Amino acid sequence: MAVAHDDGRPVVIANAPLLDDGRPMPTRYWLVDVDLRRRVSQLEGDGGVRAAEAAVDPEALAAAHDRYASERDALVPPDHRGPRPTGGVGGTARGVKCLHAHLAYRLAGGDDPVGGWVMARLGDIGVSSAVESTAAAPAPDEHALATGSGEPAPAFGEPARASVRPELAAGS
Repeated sequence: MAVAHDDGRPVVIANAPLLDDGRPMPTRYWLVDVDLRRRVSQLEGDGGVRAAEAAVDPEALAAAHDRYASERDALVPPDHRGPRPTGGVGGTARGVKCLHAHLAYRLAGGDDPVGGWVMARLGDIGVSSAVESTAAAPAPDEHALATGSGEPAPAFGEPARASVRPELAAGS
């Protein structure tokens, strides 16, 4: 579990880059909170994937995909000779495929402008990401979210409403 509610209920899990049989698992962070999954699905159903892709700076999005892939790939054992995971967030190397995956990455501490965009659209999600838990900063403007300027997404609710387990988010 990479992110949990204060009561221990999982919000985001961290997957290993390889399944037990050696097949690749491109999706490192998985959103498992039932309410958040439902809310993000509604956002996707309302055209959120296209809207997020249009709102977020393409270079910031490409950089997020690269960071995600690098973090995941660093966990592949050096002696692994089989297929390797590919792509970035949600297994894609370009654009936006899955808002759930972007939000999960953001909540687990990833610098993901799409995850920040999702958080801004959902309002109070009852969970603080690693970014929001470590910095109590004023909410960025839309430009900061769209450009991926490194500013944290707005903090929604109390900063400690969820805990990020760094040892798991980092792959230990």
